[in-house]
Amino acid sequence: MIPIKSLSVVVATAAISVAAAGASADTIEDALTKAYLNNPQLLAQRARVRSTDEQVPQALANWRPSVEVTSSVGAQVVDSNTSTGTDQIQSRRPKDVGVTITQPLFRGGRTLAATSEAENNIRAERARLLDTEQQVLLDGATAYLNTFRDEAVLKLNINQEQVLRRQLEATQDRFEVGEITRTDVHQAEARMARAIADRIQAEGDLENSRANYVNVVGEMPKSALSLPALFSDLPEVKDGAIKAAVVSNPRIVAADFDKRASLDNVDEVWGELLPSVELSASATKEFETVNEVSDRFTQEVTLSLTIPIYQQGAVYSRLRQARQTAAENTQLIDRQRRDISEQATQAWESMTTARARVAAFRTQVEANIVALEGVQREAAVGSRTVLDILDAEQELLDSRVGHVRAQRDELVAAYQLKSAMGGLTASDLKLPVELYDPRSHYKEVRGKWFGGRSSGGLK
Repeated sequence: MIPIKSLSVVVATAAISVAAAGASADTIEDALTKAYLNNPQLLAQRARVRSTDEQVPQALANWRPSVEVTSSVGAQVVDSNTSTGTDQIQSRRPKDVGVTITQPLFRGGRTLAATSEAENNIRAERARLLDTEQQVLLDGATAYLNTFRDEAVLKLNINQEQVLRRQLEATQDRFEVGEITRTDVHQAEARMARAIADRIQAEGDLENSRANYVNVVGEMPKSALSLPALFSDLPEVKDGAIKAAVVSNPRIVAADFDKRASLDNVDEVWGELLPSVELSASATKEFETVNEVSDRFTQEVTLSLTIPIYQQGAVYSRLRQARQTAAENTQLIDRQRRDISEQATQAWESMTTARARVAAFRTQVEANIVALEGVQREAAVGSRTVLDILDAEQELLDSRVGHVRAQRDELVAAYQLKSAMGGLTASDLKLPVELYDPRSHYKEVRGKWFGGRSSGGLK
């Protein structure tokens, strides 16, 4: 049989190897940094925000004049008869060139309403960008912790397989000298087969977690992963977490700006029922208008007043629709508050539950180590069977696996709580990256009069 001291050292190998992995391991900060820089979902949402930025220059364009240049050229043959009986045939090529400038002066307040609506839509999309950023970083943290858990579980199962292989060899040696029966050998072989099956399952679980890690982060971890520390700035009570969540969560912020934008849309549609005033000026040069050598130059300035009377009821219908949309978005704010409050509560309860389980499993691991050593000593003097040793080893493995899983659950719940509170952003986590600033593109295009390209778009 394996000596007690040697077997204890072998059993403890898994815990030592898991702890030592952090010496040269990829950190969760590395994973989140790569996700922040490379995740396509986050990059697509940034492009969406840049697209929404264009709503402001489109609204502001209604303050600006429109300029058109028109030109035409033709061929004309005129055959005229006079009372004196003289025929005259003229062959002309009439052509003209003109320019028209139209300046809106008053549009029923629609330009102001459209500009305000565009600004609120941009603020809502920026909030949704933060929500997407938080979701990507939460997915990255979850993928990282799942991979760490499955790496640790695989190491524990490999260690268990090595221990049981030595246990089986020792059992076979004792059977050959007549100390134990064939039943003991079969029990050791059965546990060995189970350990192999568990190790194969752990290998499959690890490959699945690594695939998810690559999906979120963009590349495989270059080394073993290390267990990150728990956040030190989480609220001490559940109510504090819920209050922070319903105030700072970006989904609630986005819902509020959606409501404001819908109210602006009501004003914009209402403006279609009001009078509009525009000023237009044109200049046209015409050649060969009367004969081959004649031309004409026309200049015109027009002030137009348009008073809508009835537009088939379509504008009133869209006005009613806009008001219902505003009512819908007002209700969605309350829905988001309730959803976020539930999310924060669930994350808090999951974290506190997992924290208690971590402590319980830690105690169980320590107790099972002592119990295993005791069973081994008792088996050495014949008061315990091989099955007792196998059971003690399995209980120690189960408690260690449970401890690793509980550690993962506690940290994932902490990241979920951080996300619910609106604090899981690259800025809050102080990731070593150049933070994306959506305002830079907004400033670039807000007052842009010409040009079909802006930063971040396709070439």
